[in-house]
Amino acid sequence: MKILIIENEVYLAQSIATKLGELGHNCEMCTSTKDAIRGQNYDVVLLSTNINGQDFNPVIETFKHSIVILMVSYISNDTVSKPLAAGAKDYILKPFMIEELIRKIDHYQDYEKLKKRNEAYEKYLEYNFSSVEHKQSIENIELPLFISSSFQKYSDAFAYEYAKSQDLPIHFISLSSSKALAEIENLPQNSIAYIIDYQALKKADKQKFCTLLEGKKAIISSSDKIEDVAFRVIEIESEKNVFDKGEILPIEDYVKFIVLNYQDKYPDTELSKKLGISRKSLWEKRKKYDIIKKK
Repeated sequence: MKILIIENEVYLAQSIATKLGELGHNCEMCTSTKDAIRGQNYDVVLLSTNINGQDFNPVIETFKHSIVILMVSYISNDTVSKPLAAGAKDYILKPFMIEELIRKIDHYQDYEKLKKRNEAYEKYLEYNFSSVEHKQSIENIELPLFISSSFQKYSDAFAYEYAKSQDLPIHFISLSSSKALAEIENLPQNSIAYIIDYQALKKADKQKFCTLLEGKKAIISSSDKIEDVAFRVIEIESEKNVFDKGEILPIEDYVKFIVLNYQDKYPDTELSKKLGISRKSLWEKRKKYDIIKKK
């Protein structure tokens, strides 16, 4: 990492730079805020608030995209509270162990990476769901809630939209996982559990599953019709007319769509023939998409 150390105690700055340099970091030093704001493109800025008569706000503003950590000898409004309010990330009290400083740097580096990754995911989901026009309202929804839809994207969009309206993160669980029930039992309270593949759950496990849902903030999705549950169930219309809207599906999505919507109308021999695949391939597709054929 490229690190700028702003410290008027030269021996201290050199000591920090040496120790950070031994760990593979590239450090630069300056003794005043005026010199500091001439630089740019630092990953981390270590700012001493003991430099008398210096205005720290221009430094924090200049390096607002960097991790600014305050190095302070005492805690006060001017040395900690105001700089943090201006945009500094954290502070460390002198004298400090270099390991503690590294821990703070690593923590905020991880935070910034997760923040950027989350922003990218948010943009992608917004884009991906922009074409979904389900008719279900997210108002006055009581959880747990079951959603029946043969078009998974509709259920995904509903769950995402609802969680966003509640300003809560989504805790994603697939019931095709062997650890799903244990995960549901230990769900955090400050999130919306979005649980898919209800159709993959064995009949013997469904009662236990519904018992675990009591008092949980959960949205459960199934590609099959949902029956005999004590919670509210809504059906989101599947994209039956997807081909009439001029949308071209990827081959995999097309096969999944056909299997989901026509497996009850045609025997496997005829369905596989219409898809141009063998019965074995049809069986493999069902396994891949967790599609259970009713007997």
